[in-house]
Amino acid sequence: MTDSPDRFPQRLRRLAGALWLTLALAAPAVGRAAPPASPPEGGRPIVIGTSYGLASAILGDRRRVNVYLPEHYSDPTRTFPVLYLLDGGETEDFHHITGLAQINAAYGAGQEVIVIGVEGVDRRHDLTSPSATPADRVRLPTSGGAAAYRRFLVEELKPWVAAHFRAGGRSALMGESLAGLFVAETLLRTPGAFDDYVIVSPSLWWDRGALVAEAAFDLRRTGFQGRRAVVAFDAPAPPAEAAARDRAWQDRLADALTGSTGGLTTTVLRPGDGHAAVYHPAALLAFRRLFGAP
Repeated sequence: MTDSPDRFPQRLRRLAGALWLTLALAAPAVGRAAPPASPPEGGRPIVIGTSYGLASAILGDRRRVNVYLPEHYSDPTRTFPVLYLLDGGETEDFHHITGLAQINAAYGAGQEVIVIGVEGVDRRHDLTSPSATPADRVRLPTSGGAAAYRRFLVEELKPWVAAHFRAGGRSALMGESLAGLFVAETLLRTPGAFDDYVIVSPSLWWDRGALVAEAAFDLRRTGFQGRRAVVAFDAPAPPAEAAARDRAWQDRLADALTGSTGGLTTTVLRPGDGHAAVYHPAALLAFRRLFGAP
């Protein structure tokens, strides 16, 4: 039986459609990602540190501490300065700050440093002192735990590090944003807690700038002799009124710190970056300032 003239084109269309479907199923569609291939065998993990759990009687819980050891830590005759990094979790700032520590020390250009990253739990609680401003307590309802957190760092974490690692020389505390506020408050209220302080884009707005207002008074205390501070400010963001207020707080804190006569050495940095971008360039400059070549 032969096809009639009106059925032949229809049959060709069906055959063409079947051929197209066969080719489509046999090959990946244009623009569609191919299924991921299995990783090749024989790889090994890239390890940049070790994570520990540290029980805290002061805080009443267990905190995660991440430790980076520098390249020549295997030399048993050497000791190393220690940088205590707030917000130092694996999903926080541990990776990029330890990378900067490595870069700073590369080719003998700077000192090798042990980095102790303290992972955040409730940073709004741990990094703030109680505020007398009602709007702050509404914005951060769990705030107010800085004093206990500071005791944990000084009375529990630092002795633990000294007992388990070859810490020698100076100790430094680093933080950004609320952690920068915490570092600034630690310097002003308990300067003997650490030798050096890295304060990046501190949240000076907390409690309507109370820390700034009290800075000059705090700097009359003893304990600043031989301490060093690196303070990096962000470029205040608009609107203009808020930016002017933030810049005024920055300038006032910078003037208080640089004008101190108690033996504190302060470096003020203004990289020109906004709050979200200032940490990385500021931290590298701080490493070069505090941990440059001996």
